[in-house]
Order: sequence, then structure tokens, then C-alpha cells
Amino acid sequence: MKIGIIGAGASGLMAAITAAENGAKVTLIEKKDRVGKKILATGNGKCNFTNKNIKSTDYNSQTSNIFENYISQFNEEQVISLFRKWGMMVKDREGYCYPRSEQASTILTILEQQCKKNKIEILTNTFPKEIKVGKKGFTLLLNEGNKLNFDKLILACGSYAGEKNRDSFTGYTYAKELGHSLVPVVPALVQVRGKGKEFKTVAGVRCQAALSLWINDQQVVREEGELQLTDYGISGIPVFQFSRRVGYGAYYGEKMEAVIDFLPELSLAQWEEEIERKWNTMDKEFTLEDFFQGYLNKKLNYLFITRNGYAPELLLKKVTLKDIRKISSQMKEWRISLKETNPYENGQVCAGGVSMEEIGLNMESKYIKNLFFCGELLDVDGRCGGYNLQWAWTSGYLAGKNAAYS
Repeated sequence: MKIGIIGAGASGLMAAITAAENGAKVTLIEKKDRVGKKILATGNGKCNFTNKNIKSTDYNSQTSNIFENYISQFNEEQVISLFRKWGMMVKDREGYCYPRSEQASTILTILEQQCKKNKIEILTNTFPKEIKVGKKGFTLLLNEGNKLNFDKLILACGSYAGEKNRDSFTGYTYAKELGHSLVPVVPALVQVRGKGKEFKTVAGVRCQAALSLWINDQQVVREEGELQLTDYGISGIPVFQFSRRVGYGAYYGEKMEAVIDFLPELSLAQWEEEIERKWNTMDKEFTLEDFFQGYLNKKLNYLFITRNGYAPELLLKKVTLKDIRKISSQMKEWRISLKETNPYENGQVCAGGVSMEEIGLNMESKYIKNLFFCGELLDVDGRCGGYNLQWAWTSGYLAGKNAAYS
């Protein structure tokens, strides 16, 4: 049984190792100059390779309620056990799992060792210019001019995420040429760009905040965590979590806003009570800047004071409690208009891809026998925190196992 795998990222490597361990002769084809490059960048170089608290609701797909059907076949505990079997110690941080070394290179080295152990042929700087489907399998016409024939083929090409030149990415092209359709593809787990010039005032600020995303005047999601403010918009984990929805909002031309609460630990009533208490006790010879000192980062205080038409050095005796509340209310509810996400090259993954309606539970195409898919090429994307690598391991394992057996 000869199996060809196009793409040597996380899912492709897992598919290759699994297929080889089940008796197949495997050739792994990678366009870049080495395998697993993207793995090295995951988790800020520490590689959060899975999560012990995975739920089907942590994943998105146009095909609803599908993830449980796959994760039940190869779940996070099985992934952890497999890497332990391969010699890696695991560090568990409240369910977020990393290699004990806290180096993504550990994951990649172990995968490369397993490829070597299982005598998997690896071709780098190589890609198919054409894929032909025949009665006896698949013929790949390579960029070097060679031909390779396989009984089974697995597409593990990844997505646009991290790609500076989308025109050089061929995964979606292969899928469409083989008769599959695509759910619109947008960047995900990525920074978001806002409208207006106020962002430059607060660029560089990091703080805990709650963010609500509003699409066409309807709240669609709320996230909380460390917010990062940039000169173009917003970033940080809570932004990444809803960025896919911003991507689709931009794609469909929808009205988008984010509402930011810089004091999520306080209710509005508690915040108003705190403001009134301070107003009643503070010497009115102090300034507006003095009044808000200690609540938020100085850059944020400056923004909310000046955007309401006041000078930071204005004395409290020249304003009223109503003026103070006008400023303070926006610290609990700063509304910003959103434009789009940052481009694909900044995204950790993409939303969209090959429709899961066209893929069986064994990862095989419903259109072409012996053609399998796995990883980011498919219309499945997860939250930040090890969820997307878990999908890579799950889908790669199932594709490799079923390609070898079927």
C-alpha cells in the first residue's frame, strides 16, 4: 500500500506516522524547505499542543455539531499518551498542555524521529503541479518534473494562515480541482483593525478587560482576558477568540463594533458608587488627571478625559460630578468601530476551507475513493489554547489510520 501525503505540518506528520505504523509505505511531500515549520511558532515557541478541557463547542464549522464525531475517535488523552509513549514529558497548566521542555522544537523533533523510525520518505521543496485520478490510484506530476504514483492520497496542505503570498498556496486549488467546494476562508486567531485615530494614543497598553463583539447591532460573543491595544486596533487572546467572526463580518460587509469594559471586576453600580465616593472625598484643588489616577493605565485615562473635551490638568472645582461620570462611564463601555482583521500572514489559523459535508467520519472524500483530508485545509477551526493542534492530531491520525486500512 503506497500512500502519498501532501503537506508536512502537524496533521500531515501525524497522518504519515500513523499510516506507516499500520503497514503503509508513505511518502511525505512538503513545499517548504523543511517539515513542521509552523509547529515551531505555536504557543509563542512553547507549543500548547492540546488541552484537557476540550468540548465540541470550542470548535467552529459551517457543518454544525460535527466535532464530537471525530474527537471521540482520537481524543486529547490519547494524544497525550501517544507523545508520552514517544518519550516526551508533559507539563499541564490548568489543562493547557505543553512539552516539559516548553520548547516547540521538542514536538517537531519527536515527530521527525518517528518518521525516521517508520522509514517515511520525505520530499522537501517539492509540490504537485497536477494531480491525476485514475482507476488504480493517483498520479502526481511534481514541480521537479518527476511523477509519483500512489494507491491513496491524503491532502494535509494547511491553510493561508502564516502565508505572505496566497498565490503560492495550492491546497485549496487541489481540493477544488478534485471536485470539492470551499466554505469562504478568512483569517482567524488574529489581531483586529479598528476605525479612527484614537488607537495611537493608547498603543502599547496591556490590561485585563471584557470585550463584547456586536454585529449589525446584535451582541454575538463576549470574551474576557488580557487585551492588547495597538496603533491600529486591538489584540490579545480575547480578541483572537472572536476574530474569525470579524473576518466573516468584513467578508460580508457587516457593521461591526467592539464594546470594551476596562473594569470587568466591577458592576456598573459598583463603579458609579466608587466614582461618587471619590468625588465626595477628594480635594477639588486636584486635577482630572489626579482624580482618575490609579484606576486605569495613564494612557487610557488621558484618552477618556480628552475625547470628552476636557484637559487633564483641569481642576476638579471647575467640573461637576456629571462631568466626571461622563468620562468614567466610557471606561466601562468604550465602543469602537471595527474594520477588518489583520491579513492571513498574521493569523494562527483560518476559518473556512473544504466543507465537512463532503468528508466522511473516516476523513475520506465522499466524492473520490481513497482521497483523504486532514488539518487546517478543512472547515474546522478552534479556540486559542491547543484546540487547533488537537484537531491536527485527531484528523491526521484518522486520515492516516483509515487510509492504511481501507
